[in-house]
Amino acid sequence: MNQTTKPTLVILAAGMASRYGSMKQTQSFGPSGETIMEYSIYDAIRAGFGKVVFIIREDFAESFKQAIEPKFADKIQIDYVFQSLDKFTEGWAIPETRVKPWGTGHALLCCKGKVNEPFSVINADDFYGRDAFAKAADFLNNECSEQLYSIVGYYLKNTLSENGSVSRGVCEVTADQLLHSIHERTKIYRNEDGEVVYEDESGIYPVPADSAVSMNFFCFHPNILALCEEQFQAFLKRNFKDPKAEFFIPFVVNYFINHELGKVKVVPTTAQWFGVTYKEDAPGVQASINQLVASEEYPNNLWA
Repeated sequence: MNQTTKPTLVILAAGMASRYGSMKQTQSFGPSGETIMEYSIYDAIRAGFGKVVFIIREDFAESFKQAIEPKFADKIQIDYVFQSLDKFTEGWAIPETRVKPWGTGHALLCCKGKVNEPFSVINADDFYGRDAFAKAADFLNNECSEQLYSIVGYYLKNTLSENGSVSRGVCEVTADQLLHSIHERTKIYRNEDGEVVYEDESGIYPVPADSAVSMNFFCFHPNILALCEEQFQAFLKRNFKDPKAEFFIPFVVNYFINHELGKVKVVPTTAQWFGVTYKEDAPGVQASINQLVASEEYPNNLWA
């Protein structure tokens, strides 16, 4: 696919930050006050992305815009999508016990009508690295189609936190580097023996440290949004009364693969990943960014 429209970067920034305890999307980590997602936007601009769409909650939209727009509004096109519990739930009476957002798949669905070109989707609070965006842009410009998506893959052992458990989409990858399935594990950590395990309601199980994992860096054709809508309705029928049930992007990706609607290529990256799940992660993230600035991977001020 050789397209003329520049790809779009969609940033998931509507999360409640429950484990982190503050609005980590706008916390400063860089030497000139940059947030983590500013490094993603900087990398996206130099990789050739043409627009960034932020998925946020409307209740913090103004403070978010004030913090973000003055820095790079003249460098890339900006748009916003608001995620709320009532979006795409027509005909359903939302239970009073439902406070938690519907999940990343629902957040992506909220982009319907706003994103009409091949796009990548990432988390606001993860640092993905320059190589990942270069690989994503190359795929979106040259390979992406209605039948072929991709996912940027990282090693599980390189994505753990020393300060608590993490949620990861553990990938099964075929010999020809196609995604077979994603298993969403919401509690992964190293045990006392240093082994990587995941825990769910049925027990504790080992998981290979070299497993490829999804860090929610996907590359999609815009036709994924119609599939998100279809599958979200199916999700509601099954889980509407469960106040903690979430509709994740990997659910849609698995459906796409399992129903032979197309294939998902796993694109490995040499980029360094790090992120902030807990407050205790912040100093390490700041030190890692300072090291990248010192090595001239990034300028001291991204937007100067």
